[in-house]
Amino acid sequence: MANYCRTMLWTLMIILCVPPPRALVNCKLLKRDVKALNEIQSCLGWKVVYAWVGDDPCGDQWAGITCSPHPSLPNYQVVSQLELYGVSIAGHFPMAVTNLLDLTKLDLHGNKLVGAIPPQIGRLKKLRTLNLRWNKLQDSIPPEIGELKELRNLYLSFNNLKGPIPKELGNLPELRYLYLHENRLAGHIPSELGNLRHLRHLDVSNNRLVGTIRELIRTEGCFLSLRYLYINHNYFTGGVPSQLANLQNLEIVYLSHNKISGPIPAELASLPRLTYLFLEHNSFSGRIPDAFYEHPHLKEMYIKGNRFHSGATPIGVHRTMEVSDTELLF
Repeated sequence: MANYCRTMLWTLMIILCVPPPRALVNCKLLKRDVKALNEIQSCLGWKVVYAWVGDDPCGDQWAGITCSPHPSLPNYQVVSQLELYGVSIAGHFPMAVTNLLDLTKLDLHGNKLVGAIPPQIGRLKKLRTLNLRWNKLQDSIPPEIGELKELRNLYLSFNNLKGPIPKELGNLPELRYLYLHENRLAGHIPSELGNLRHLRHLDVSNNRLVGTIRELIRTEGCFLSLRYLYINHNYFTGGVPSQLANLQNLEIVYLSHNKISGPIPAELASLPRLTYLFLEHNSFSGRIPDAFYEHPHLKEMYIKGNRFHSGATPIGVHRTMEVSDTELLF
């Protein structure tokens, strides 16, 4: 009986990759991942190299490395998370990262990466979070990101990215958060983003985008889950269509510092969760419907720098909501 229990214990520990006694064989990191980490180590800054000590990235607990059991190979582990943020990594995006094929989270934010995001990023099919914000990345957003079908969080803000927003981002069925603000992106927001049924936050503020809100929401049933819409500090024109009220989950609508004109449709006041409505520095005109002033949840409506009828007043004590505020909400 004792031998049977000991055998069952060893078997369970091997399956779960629990660190066993010295008599048992430890789970090994897949050679592919060892090779990739060694290549990453050779091209990163001294802070990372100093923290990566020992021959076993998992057993020696290399900083920023999370390992998980291999999905099909007993006794092996894979790198599932790589988090190296705020450690002054400089230079181009480390290509060897794209060989860590089991990554679910890649976080390199707050560094000094330059150059392009390589198209090989599309190889990381298991990624759920890609965080590259607060770097100095350039060139365009690779459409290959649209191949990451498990992606839930995409943070590319505060870089020097340029060119259009790829329509392929509309092929990410699990995407919840899309942050592209504070770049140099140009052109129209692709209407394909409206296909993202789980998207909650869309922030494309502080870019060089053009077009109209009507173009953005032209597809019936689009943006079903959207709560935060930030398109401020761009070059949008046209009016605010009453169809924007079809996005029933909207809580924050930030339209400030564009060239949007015309009246504010009363239908927007029917949004049951509307909490913040920022309209300042556009070319809005007419009167503001009374329904906005009677809305039970609307805390702030800022209207400065428009052509509303005299007597139009803001709601609440205005405090400009910075993008960093939204990034701290989850």
